[in-house]
Amino acid sequence: MAEITASMVKELREKTDAPMMECKKALTEAGGDPVKAEEILRVKLGNKATKAATRIAAEGVVAVNIVAGGKLGGILEVNCETDFVSKNDEFLALVKNGAALVVEKNPADVAALSALALGDGTVESTRAALVGKIGENMTLRRFQRVEARGTLYSYIHGGARIGVLLDLVGGDEQLGKDLAMHIAASKPKSLDASGVDQALLDTERRIAVEKAREAGKPEAMLEKIAEGTVQKFLKDVTLLGQVFVKAEDGKQTIEQLLKVKGATVASFVLYIVGEGIEKKTSDFAAEVAEQAAAAAAKK
Repeated sequence: MAEITASMVKELREKTDAPMMECKKALTEAGGDPVKAEEILRVKLGNKATKAATRIAAEGVVAVNIVAGGKLGGILEVNCETDFVSKNDEFLALVKNGAALVVEKNPADVAALSALALGDGTVESTRAALVGKIGENMTLRRFQRVEARGTLYSYIHGGARIGVLLDLVGGDEQLGKDLAMHIAASKPKSLDASGVDQALLDTERRIAVEKAREAGKPEAMLEKIAEGTVQKFLKDVTLLGQVFVKAEDGKQTIEQLLKVKGATVASFVLYIVGEGIEKKTSDFAAEVAEQAAAAAAKK
């Protein structure tokens, strides 16, 4: 009997996206022949996993897990291809269990999280088996584990498409919930100006200068105008500079609110499902026309 090596299993796994143990079984049954082993897997999985591995997964959910009286927590984003699957119970169980493992095991990265034990296998084997069963690609995209300086609060919004994990020092539970909700609604990029990418500020400054120049403003005023634009931009994208969504006067900033409450925000994590992933768009009419042309060409 041919020896089934780890590299053979790995190659078949990468080609088919089938669970590692299923790949090993298929290779054993095929006497080490990778082509025959792939055929065996396609029969078993209905050829779903091979196709799914090449598709973009930009839907999904965010899960948050908080333990130890609000002192330890984690947030995890797992993606799939369609909103329909993001509501699947088995998919949601994978995400929930993954978030719990982030907190419990403190993995270094997604690869380490994927290798952790889950059920009768690992997180990765569970994910791969679910891909084969449902026929959609799924990816563990990102996570963060937070050891709180204060107390952790969370907020999940929009069918778990937006998730927030907030570390609040001082204040009370209501403030924590309100701030987490505010972050989900206003989507700040950072806590304060120190966390904003300098490249973003440089872009805002260049745009402001060009707009002012086109408007005929004197050259001597351009830098001052640009600085004012940048400062306004910082108020819009930093948590402390934003106006609190529940402010009764419509003016109170988060920084002012925290001062009144005698509290500070140590940190926050905001995940928006699919943010930054290039989603594939399709022209349905063009697809139909292409299929009709192909059918006609065969006649």
